[in-house]
Amino acid sequence: MSLHDDALLVLKSYEHQRELRQLYLDHLAAHPDGMWKACEAGHVTASALVVEPERGRVLLTLHRKLGIWLQMGGHCEPGDATLADAAMREATEESGIRGLTLLPRGPVRLDRHAIPAPCHWHLDVQYAAMAPAGAVEEISEESLDLRWFAYDEVADVADESVVRLLERTRAAL
Repeated sequence: MSLHDDALLVLKSYEHQRELRQLYLDHLAAHPDGMWKACEAGHVTASALVVEPERGRVLLTLHRKLGIWLQMGGHCEPGDATLADAAMREATEESGIRGLTLLPRGPVRLDRHAIPAPCHWHLDVQYAAMAPAGAVEEISEESLDLRWFAYDEVADVADESVVRLLERTRAAL
C-alpha cells in the first residue's frame, strides 16, 4: 500500500469534519501528486500535538519560517508508509523526544490552511502524541524555540487551529 492509498483509507473512515474530509478526497482524486510538497495546488501534510496529560501541558514549536507557535508537523516523505508514520516522524524530529506514542483511533482533526507560494494549501491531518514520563525535548533546526505550555496558556500564544487541535485532543484523551 502506498502513502497515497493510506491517506485515502484514513480520510474515508474519518467521520468528523465531513466537508473538509471530502475536500481532501477530491484533492487527492484530482492530483495524483497531492501527497507531496511538489504539488503546487496544495498537498497533504501530517502533524502531531505533543501532550503530557498528567501535567496538563503541550509542547509547541516556534516555527522558524512562520514565526508562530505550532504543533510539530510537516511534509510527507517517500519513506513514510502511512500518515501516522509521517506525523510520528515529524513529531520526533522536531521535539527531539524519543518514545512518543500516538493516541489510538487515528487523527484527531483535519485543518486546511493557506501557505506562501509556490504551493497554496496544506491539507493537514492532525494527530496527538503522548510524551513519555520524564521526556526531554531538544530544539531542532526547524524551530526558533520549543516550549511546554499549560492547556490554558495555548490560546494566548497560538492560533485558532492549534486551539481547536488541543480541544479535540483533550476530548480524545
